[in-house]
Amino acid sequence: MIKRKQIESSILNSIGYDSESEILEIELKKPKQVRQYYNFSKDTWKEFEDTDSKGLYFLKYIKDQYDELRFAKR
Repeated sequence: MIKRKQIESSILNSIGYDSESEILEIELKKPKQVRQYYNFSKDTWKEFEDTDSKGLYFLKYIKDQYDELRFAKR
């Protein structure tokens, strides 16, 4: 399980990253869903983590750009 941290965002509740497996995990507000994105590099994680608007970054650079797995909210 990837540990996520709560963030301030209009569309995301939390984000987390596992550098060994290069998996990004996010929790969306609507739909209430957890998603994992694969082959997500450490450099891209740092860029995402450091950006002021994580929701906008997610929509522009992550959503539909990586292989993903969706889960019901846990």
